[in-house]
Amino acid sequence: MYTKNIGSFLTENPETILGHLARYQNGDLTSLQSNAWLQQIEILQRSLINVEGTICFEFHIPRIGKRIDNVLLIGNRVVVLEFKVHACNYERAAIAQVEDYALDLRNFHEGSHEIAISPILVATEAPPYKNELAKRRDNVCSTLRANRDTLAEVIQACTEGDSGDDLDHQAWIKAPYRPTPTIVDAARALYRGHNVTAITRHEAGVSNLDATTITLKSIINSTRTNGKKAICFVTGVPGSGKTLAGLNLVCQSELDDLQKSAVFLSGNGPLVDVLREALARDQVTREPVTKGEALRRVRAFIQNIHHFRDDHLPQKNEGCPVEHVVVFDEAQRAWDQAQTSNFMIRKRGQEGFHQSEPAFLISVMDRHPTWAVIVCLIGGGQEINTGEAGLEEWLRTLHEYFPDWLVHLPDENKILDYLPTFRLENLKERLVIEPSLHLGVSLRSFRAEHLSKGIAALMSGDANRARTELIVIRDSFPIAITRSLVSAKQWVRERALGSERFGLLASSGAKRIKPLGVTVDVTIEPCNWFLNDAMDVRSSFYLEDVANEFDVQGLELDWTVIIWDGDLIHQKDGWRYRNFRGTRWQEIRNISDQRYRLNAYRVLLTRARQGMVIVVPEGDSHDPTRDPAFYNPTWEYLRNIGLQVID
Repeated sequence: MYTKNIGSFLTENPETILGHLARYQNGDLTSLQSNAWLQQIEILQRSLINVEGTICFEFHIPRIGKRIDNVLLIGNRVVVLEFKVHACNYERAAIAQVEDYALDLRNFHEGSHEIAISPILVATEAPPYKNELAKRRDNVCSTLRANRDTLAEVIQACTEGDSGDDLDHQAWIKAPYRPTPTIVDAARALYRGHNVTAITRHEAGVSNLDATTITLKSIINSTRTNGKKAICFVTGVPGSGKTLAGLNLVCQSELDDLQKSAVFLSGNGPLVDVLREALARDQVTREPVTKGEALRRVRAFIQNIHHFRDDHLPQKNEGCPVEHVVVFDEAQRAWDQAQTSNFMIRKRGQEGFHQSEPAFLISVMDRHPTWAVIVCLIGGGQEINTGEAGLEEWLRTLHEYFPDWLVHLPDENKILDYLPTFRLENLKERLVIEPSLHLGVSLRSFRAEHLSKGIAALMSGDANRARTELIVIRDSFPIAITRSLVSAKQWVRERALGSERFGLLASSGAKRIKPLGVTVDVTIEPCNWFLNDAMDVRSSFYLEDVANEFDVQGLELDWTVIIWDGDLIHQKDGWRYRNFRGTRWQEIRNISDQRYRLNAYRVLLTRARQGMVIVVPEGDSHDPTRDPAFYNPTWEYLRNIGLQVID
């Protein structure tokens, strides 16, 4: 990075500045990049006459290797410049790019939390633009547009009238950068070789994440050295980084000698597809490889757990897996014996299969004659489908069939809710308690650590506790409620800046939202929905295709619109659970199915990183399937919690 007092920059020879920039260029300096820098220098030296402050070229954003063309520190304001040399238009993607830079600084750069930030797109050959100066959100101002001749007046306009003490420019430059990337961004960074510490913020949650990784690596090394077999259970609140911990473990450079012996497995099809596609697309942009080759490489790193299971059925393969270390994501969703047997008969033609999925998967790893480690990532309260067995089935299997496996669990108090009947003393001396295997702080909602507690209280029916937790984050993590889907869409569109992703969510049981113009019966294509940009009608940005709890579990968006249908109704004595069959609603009597429905909404309500709006339809008194009485009690419950009501 080149950093200078603006006065000194104005008198410096452009070739000298170019030489400094070239010295820190990654890879060979192309003539295209050299010419672009020279034009930037020429335009800035004309535009910054009589401006006092500091200029930074190629300001580095550590999260995923981004670099901002220029940052100007003028008085107590930060001006972010993105140059598009030779551009004749102010392209939408370029506007989003400079807004993203400003938001990255605001959210993750410690020196930028409380100061005004003005993003400016400089399209050098574009026509003059009539800018409107406005502060949009959290001190990030509206994006301004300038060309090579109007940049000086645009900078003057956005800094004019600033008051207060000037920034300590050197302190700002040295301030730490503490990002909280999405799981997709994190996977990209880890796949490129970054460490989890380098891509996450250094606060309580990340300290916990670091400790978890260190503990897991220690267990792996000890198990390998002693020729033992061990299983580790990592628990955590929604969004606490369980998946990130698993990806980090598999990618760690310290496991280089295990390159072909560690794999990340998930039964979450959308998550596997989205991560594979994101990593492959990213690799194609960085390396001279085809999309097909990139996908082949990624498939060795992230695999579908059901394919892993099928590849090791005794009829096909009785040998040991290649991998000695397997990370099972969302292991609470592994099937019980009844569901597994039913599936194997119907879909695989395997008669007489009498093992639960945990039992079979452990037996596969138990084939190793030497050592093996299983890491199970467990999300409490996130079992959302028939036959999902939870932590208890894993422990019961270990107790009854695998007496030689060491069992590493977090603190007992952290897992009691996961164990309705199983008693830990059954495991006796092979139970090892590792408190750092619990991740207790949400990283997904980087601005709202109280969110997971508030949603847990809301779902448990504890309105007072929900109100207490959610009111704390009201300003930093807005949660709104409305009876209008149109208003909800407008609400998120007004708040999302840059490439911040928003989308429409509903429970898979929300069968009577068709009158609102959306339906859960149309299956989304997760890769397009989660990864494609705002110009693609298939993307989440269009707010047309609705994703359900199965589509989004393990993934996230910045802003969400959640439609709350009559499949879950709040009542004074608890929740009322229903399925829509044929032409009418039917009560859900089965306790497990009730839990799945409650957990579906718990998943939906914990997908947002920055804020959400909940739509509770008004219903229709002329439609017995959409009686207002189905919706009004839930509306009143959410309103009484104190959530913001919008028209």
